[in-house]
Amino acid sequence: MLSVAESCTSGLVAAALTSEPGASEFFDSSVVAYSAHSKSKLLGLGESFIKRHGTVSEDTARAMAEAVRDRTGVDVGLAVTGVLGPGQVDEHEPGLVFIAVATPVETSSRGFKFEGSREEIRAQAARMALQYLYEAVSVWT
Repeated sequence: MLSVAESCTSGLVAAALTSEPGASEFFDSSVVAYSAHSKSKLLGLGESFIKRHGTVSEDTARAMAEAVRDRTGVDVGLAVTGVLGPGQVDEHEPGLVFIAVATPVETSSRGFKFEGSREEIRAQAARMALQYLYEAVSVWT
């Protein structure tokens, strides 16, 4: 079973997953934690963690994936956080996105740089999250 924690993709990953027939066989839940406050309150990332790592970082993506996995009791947690623009977040330029997958064996993560409008970056991030999930789960299973 899978749970997702999304920030910059705002539920787009969950929507893509649940558009598949039979999604209830593998999909448990989704949290859209867009703000620092929601990352803290919904996922348990403490204020000190956010101050140290920011809302957009590889460490934050990893912590989000692990938190959603732990809090929902599923096998796999997927997380996406990034900057859509137009301005910077935590001194990061638009298009920077971090994706993490937490399995019972390990947590893997990666940073990506996408180009385009807010919607284009959001769509690219969601597609890459699904691809990265597939790759991570293929290695684990």
